[in-house]
Amino acid sequence: MKIVAECVPCLIKRCSYEAGLVNPDKIEEVVKLATEMLEDLYSPEECSASVATEVHHAVYTLLGGDPYADIKKSCNQVAMSLVPRAEKLISSDPDPLKAAITCAIVGNIFDFGIAGSAQDPEELGRTFDELYSEGIHIDDTEKIKKYLMEGAKVLFFTDNCGEVVFDKLLCSELKKSGVHLTVVVKGEPILTDATRTDAEDLVFSEVADEIMDTNAFAVGLDFDKITPELLEKIETADIIISKGMANFESFSERNYKPIAYLMRTKCRPVADALGLGTELNIAKLIE
Repeated sequence: MKIVAECVPCLIKRCSYEAGLVNPDKIEEVVKLATEMLEDLYSPEECSASVATEVHHAVYTLLGGDPYADIKKSCNQVAMSLVPRAEKLISSDPDPLKAAITCAIVGNIFDFGIAGSAQDPEELGRTFDELYSEGIHIDDTEKIKKYLMEGAKVLFFTDNCGEVVFDKLLCSELKKSGVHLTVVVKGEPILTDATRTDAEDLVFSEVADEIMDTNAFAVGLDFDKITPELLEKIETADIIISKGMANFESFSERNYKPIAYLMRTKCRPVADALGLGTELNIAKLIE
């Protein structure tokens, strides 16, 4: 997805939010840095995720670490408290895979500092039932299922902490189809995204045949920095499952198919790129 004008104030707002988490006295300095960088980086020919990666890297360097470290722990804790509720919904549904996909999409509100996201980790606990009851507005789950045959190579790109707890429930359902499942997390802490530490803490080895990472600090995926092994997985997968908006921003710049985008459309530019409205739960397959 190419960057658009609306992305600029959103990115600056998120950088300001990050500074507030670490040291509110640095907000003005961070905003100045982000604004100056965007003056040089902004071009309608650039991928939105690539621009965001450069800006966030500079902000993280200025702030001296991961501003989301505490929030990510809270997100996983809140999500874990909801697992019994989610498991009951999945096990009691005549279509447990679709129910698991719905739970995983609802978890996508675990995102902070942007419009359409949660205000605090506890928000999902307050709104889970309401968001789940919305169902999937753009629902290609039946199309997705045809790729989940015995032995199929499924590549699953995770997104946020908290959300990744529900991803594990979805991965468990995917494995029931007999697929070979590779789960991919971020190579370094970036935003609220899950890393190997989260995958290990949540024991993803119980539901995945293999766990890989993106090998870089990157919003979404930096195709120039992924390992040859991961690139081969992408190119030979029978289906790619991509969680969240940032992964969409990256993958939509390439032509890998089939790919299933599971997310909530939290911002207008992403929704427009998909030809959809905002605040929708989507399971959209591109073939």
